Amino acid sequence: MSILQNASKGVLEFIGQNLWGFKPNLMKDIVEQNGGPSSVLWFARNMPTYERILKAWGPIRTHLLASEISVLNGCPYCTFGHIYAAQLHFLEITGSVMSVDEDEVVSWHKLDEATKIANFRKLILENELDAEMALFDRMLELRAGNGSNGSKRDRNIEHLLQMFAYLNACGIKGNTANDQSHDPINLDTALKEKYARIRA
Repeated sequence: MSILQNASKGVLEFIGQNLWGFKPNLMKDIVEQNGGPSSVLWFARNMPTYERILKAWGPIRTHLLASEISVLNGCPYCTFGHIYAAQLHFLEITGSVMSVDEDEVVSWHKLDEATKIANFRKLILENELDAEMALFDRMLELRAGNGSNGSKRDRNIEHLLQMFAYLNACGIKGNTANDQSHDPINLDTALKEKYARIRA
């Protein structure tokens, strides 16, 4: 890795460290695959919109959608980071855990697409997240190439589809090892310990 690539990796890892409390494993693979400056520029273009979506939609909706996209695209790394984040927020808000854990959701990337979709429908219903079904269905339509209606919802979904197409491709090519929750809630050590105790 060149000096410029190392510097770019350091910038991206610094951002991850400040946001989530750790250096995300994917940053190295992104820089190696796409170059240093172009990787930093990609994040500068895409992360502000992602953060706005996260603020507008809330963490469970955003991370669940990111997980759904990542499973459909076949990326274990992004799936783990985002479904784990959704799990922690679900516990914080409801006091309980989802019907399936993050490792099981990650394992779905090996299944055929129809089974992946059916599994997510079951997850949504079992955990009383019924409001997320319409968003899931619309994401599937847009992912299949059905045109956007120009609504803010569609623009947000399209941004996540495009953003995770890039991130998932990097994670798959790099065979990136799972790390932690891709959300500031990762800094809540007590909540993570509570989650681990319940799962145990």
